[in-house]
Amino acid sequence: MADPSSYRPKPGQIPDSPGVYRFRDEHRRVIYVGKAKSLRQRLANYFQDLASLHPRTRTMVTTAASVEWTVVSTEVEALQLEYSWIKEYDPRFNVKYRDDKSYPYLAVTMNEEFPRVQVMRGHKKKGVRYFGPYGHAWAIRDTVDLLLRVFPVRTCSAGVFKNAARTGRPCLLGYIGKCSAPCVGRIDPEDHRELADEFCDFMAGRTGTYLRRLENQMTEAAEEMEYERAARLRDDIGALKKAMEKNAVVLADATDADLIAVAEDELEAAVQIFHVRGGRVRGQRGWVTDKVEDVTTGALVEHALQQLYGEETGDAVPKEVLVPALPDPLEPVQEWLTGRRGSNVSLRIPQRGDKKALMETVERNAQQALALHKTKRASDLTTRSRALEEIADALDLDSAPLRIECYDISHLQGDDVVASMVVFEDGLQRKNEYRRFQIKGFAGQDDVRSMHEVITRRFRRYLAEKEKTGEWVEDGTDDALEDSAAATAATAATAATAATAATALTAPTAPTAPGTSSDDGDDGAFPDPGTHPDGVPVNGFKDEDGRPKKFAYPPQLVVVDGGRPQVAAAKRALDELGIDDIAVCGLAKRLEEVWLPEDEDPVVLPRSSEGLYLLQRVRDEAHRFAITYQRTKRAKRFRAGPLDDVPGLGETRKQALIKHFGSVKKLRSATIEQIQEVPGIGRKTAETIAAALAQAAPAAPAVNTATGEIMDDREDEAPETTADASGEPVPAGAPDDRRGQER
Repeated sequence: MADPSSYRPKPGQIPDSPGVYRFRDEHRRVIYVGKAKSLRQRLANYFQDLASLHPRTRTMVTTAASVEWTVVSTEVEALQLEYSWIKEYDPRFNVKYRDDKSYPYLAVTMNEEFPRVQVMRGHKKKGVRYFGPYGHAWAIRDTVDLLLRVFPVRTCSAGVFKNAARTGRPCLLGYIGKCSAPCVGRIDPEDHRELADEFCDFMAGRTGTYLRRLENQMTEAAEEMEYERAARLRDDIGALKKAMEKNAVVLADATDADLIAVAEDELEAAVQIFHVRGGRVRGQRGWVTDKVEDVTTGALVEHALQQLYGEETGDAVPKEVLVPALPDPLEPVQEWLTGRRGSNVSLRIPQRGDKKALMETVERNAQQALALHKTKRASDLTTRSRALEEIADALDLDSAPLRIECYDISHLQGDDVVASMVVFEDGLQRKNEYRRFQIKGFAGQDDVRSMHEVITRRFRRYLAEKEKTGEWVEDGTDDALEDSAAATAATAATAATAATAATALTAPTAPTAPGTSSDDGDDGAFPDPGTHPDGVPVNGFKDEDGRPKKFAYPPQLVVVDGGRPQVAAAKRALDELGIDDIAVCGLAKRLEEVWLPEDEDPVVLPRSSEGLYLLQRVRDEAHRFAITYQRTKRAKRFRAGPLDDVPGLGETRKQALIKHFGSVKKLRSATIEQIQEVPGIGRKTAETIAAALAQAAPAAPAVNTATGEIMDDREDEAPETTADASGEPVPAGAPDDRRGQER
């Protein structure tokens, strides 16, 4: 615990002007970002007597080791910079709203020849009309399904559209009357665009005119005794009215507004937002946050506005935003919103009438969301806390292991040997800190040796980071110092990359979306010019920027997938590096036994133990992550071809060659002059390609495993492969049953 007086700036050093300040911990991680109209007055509040500070503020200033600031011209600039830094650094003590997912919108792609109605998330695209956001994608699909009866606009993807145009047959929606089938020419582009415009008008709230027109057409059809047409129009009117019932009018005069309500207690706060467009509630969303800093309701509203509109521009920011409390000061926030929209935005508290009544509804939703969250959180937190305590008791640890790292080795009969590292903090996954390794020290299958290499590489990097910051200086550990110095020298030209700092037990964060996990760079996922042998990308990140560094934070517990041999290898690797303050254990699959390095017998946890369940989850996640990486590498190897060995030949020119000649077989028989006919291929490159293809052995023919047919006339740029029952590529001639061969 640091003493704030040890890093308090001297009197007169802090400017009396607007700016943004950052508190950093001893590892140079940014743990809090704030803004102020007067930096001098604001920062002085943090260096009072600790007893007079709010408990969370006291925790923050005692965790910090330094403070720095950046002066800006106006409070609006301070607001923008604060938002950018919170997004960039993810500070531990700032208000961060969980459930920060992208909400779905109903989108109409008016920028296409035949506009398409679909569900869209993420950043908005030019030329696309958006309606929403909606709380769930199914709510959009229900609405669209009702409206397609009246507005049969295209909803299919580009691939389905092209396939239907090629075959001359529309999809099922075209046959049942829910698509006008522009793919087969049943409607021309102009009429289809007019249909899409009518759909957009209806969704925008201009419903009265269209309904009256349909009712008049129904009456005329009945008078002319066209009863089938009249019945169809009657059903269309019913479908439209049913769709309108889902979005009842709540505000008159086609109001566009967002209503934000906050429900809070001493520890947490829930925010609910209703999006009203054209007087109708078009969408609802909500967030929950831990109040890790002492904030007022107005400050919570300000943070919600930053999160809600920080990436939005134009009409996505409504003309009117109704809130339960105004930020202090109000003018910078209102000016910032006006700048995001491009026109004036009114930020105010509703006092009476329909808007006041609707705000009360939003507040009730916020209160219910907070109550539901607290019920779930209490159960989850209790279970996770009990699991961590059981692990600490079973392994005789000094405290609960808030950060657990698990390692697993995966290969297929000794080929493509890889390893995974997964991280759990407070019993929750931290997917943005997952890492992947290629085994480079030797060839072949040796799980024990592989585990030793992976643990050595991971913690050598940890020691290198500690040595950089001057945290690790210990006499009598020459081997560890030598390893650390070697790692530091090897990484001297590289900089550390981002990883998220460990969080406290009571402040878990939502896991990142699947597929976004980072890795150690071994698989070439980083587009930088080069990588360190341990996978550090060569990029421009610097330690002083406050971004957490890879492998910089040690776990309290290392779990390996395996029994005594793997545990002994991991422990030996740590001992060789001089690390003796990290516990190690292994979880064997057969009997789910927990092995410790020095014990002859395993620790057997009860089958109903929450601690065993957590260890199983950690082990299974490491296995999943490792085997996914191993399969990806294997698939890449099988897809590799002779053109991959040609120096300087990128994907674009490889595709151009295959497109020009049709296959590698025909390219192999081409002359240098014929290869030069491909755009972008000069004579020197053509000679290199011809030489590489001449040296490469022809690919084995593809085999259809269902019929046994040899398809040697379909050679392409990759060595031929077959597929197993799961769709995974395997070499021609490889055994179909791989059960028990892959781990």
